[in-house]
Amino acid sequence: MGNATPSRSPITRALAAAPPWAFAVYGGLAAFAAYFSMFAYRKPFTAAHYDHMAGWPLAIDFKVALVIAQVAGYAVSKIIGIKVISEMRPERRWLAILVLIGGAELSLLGLSLGPAVAGPPALFVNGLCLGMIWGLVFGFVEGRRLSEVLGAMLCASFILASGVVKSVGKGLLLQGVDERWMPALTGLMFTPLLLLAVAALTQLPPPSPADEAARVRRAPMDARARAAMFAAHAPALVLLVLVYVLLTALRDFRDNFAAEIWAELGFKNAAAIFSLSEIPVAAIVLVGLGVLSLVRDNRRAVGFNFAFVALGFALLGAATLGRQVGLLGPVAWMIATGAGIYMAYTPFNGMLFDRLIAATGQVGTAGFLIYVADSCGYVGSVSLLLARYFAKLELAWSGFLAGAAYATSVIGVAGVGLAWMLLRLPRTRA
Repeated sequence: MGNATPSRSPITRALAAAPPWAFAVYGGLAAFAAYFSMFAYRKPFTAAHYDHMAGWPLAIDFKVALVIAQVAGYAVSKIIGIKVISEMRPERRWLAILVLIGGAELSLLGLSLGPAVAGPPALFVNGLCLGMIWGLVFGFVEGRRLSEVLGAMLCASFILASGVVKSVGKGLLLQGVDERWMPALTGLMFTPLLLLAVAALTQLPPPSPADEAARVRRAPMDARARAAMFAAHAPALVLLVLVYVLLTALRDFRDNFAAEIWAELGFKNAAAIFSLSEIPVAAIVLVGLGVLSLVRDNRRAVGFNFAFVALGFALLGAATLGRQVGLLGPVAWMIATGAGIYMAYTPFNGMLFDRLIAATGQVGTAGFLIYVADSCGYVGSVSLLLARYFAKLELAWSGFLAGAAYATSVIGVAGVGLAWMLLRLPRTRA
C-alpha cells in the first residue's frame, strides 16, 4: 500500500479525477478518522484519577507520574521524528502508523497487567510510539491546493478526540471497568476505525503537477536540506518555537488534567462534559481555518496564519480575565480558553508551516518544521509538569491554568508579532 502510485487501485484513479469537494471530503475524513483513532490509545487514562493505587511506592502522585512519563516519551519521539518524518518515504507511512499504534496498545496492556511501578515506563513507551503519528498522517495531505481544508479537518480530530475518548473512558469507569484496564479497552474499541482510516489514506493519489506548482514539490529532506531551511529563517523560527513551547505546555496541562479541573469546577462525574465542551472549540477553529484556505497567495496566507495565532493568544487572556471578573461561568471559560489555545495551536500543526514551505519556494516537507516545533513544545510540557510538582505549588488546578493562561497570552502575542517582523519571504511567489 502507499500513496505514491495512483494507478494501483480504482479508488486512487477516481480520486485523481474527482472534483475538489469530493477529494476534500474523502481525504479530510480519512485523515480525521486516522488521527482521531490514535487518541484512543493516548488520552483515555487521563479520565481516571488513580487516587489509591495499590503497590505504588513513590511519594509522587501516580497519575502525575503517568502523565509526566507519557509526555516525556512523546517529547523524545518528536525529537526522533525530526529526522524520521522528514526522511520518511510515502509508501511506508501506512505501515509505520500501524506498527507504532500497535506498540502503544501493547504498552497499555503493560499498564493493565504489570505492577504499579511498571505504569510510568509503560506510558513512556506509549508516548514514544504515538509521537510520530501526526507527521505520518499529515504527510498524506500536505503540499496540495486543498491542504488547508484537509489540514483543518485533520486538526479537528485532536480538538474533538481528546474529549471524546476521555468521555468513553469515563463511561467505562462508571460502568465498573478497572482504572488500569480502561485505557487498553478503549484503544481496542477504536481499532476497527483506525484500520479503515489508514486503508483509506493509502488510496490518496500523490500531489498533482498543479498542486506542486501552487504549493512547491514535497520530498524527503536530508540533514543538509533541513539545516539550510532552518538557517534561512532562523530568527523568526526560533521565536515561533519559543512561543509554541509555552502554548504546548499549557494545552497539554489543560488536556491531561481536564478531569481534575472539571472536578474543581463542579463537574466531577459528568462524563459527557469532556466532549461537549470541545465541540464549540472545534467549530470556532474550523471556521477560522476555512477562511484561511481561501487565500491563494502563499506569503499573504502566512501572514493571515500569524494573525490567527495572535488572535488565539489574545482570546486566551481575555477569556481568563472574563472568568476572574465574573463575566464568564466555568463552562464558558473552559470553552473560551480552549478556543484561544487551539486557535493559536492548530496552525503550527500544519497550515502555517505548509504555507511557509510554499512561500519560500524550497522543495521539502512541512513535517520537518512541525517536528522541530513539536519536539521543543513537548520538552516544555514536561518542564511545566515537573515545575508544578517539584516546586510544590499549592495552586488549584484551575488556578494554575488561569495563571499560565495570562503569561502565555502576553508572551504569545508579543512573540508572534516580532516573528512576523523578522520573517523574510519572497514577494513574487503565489
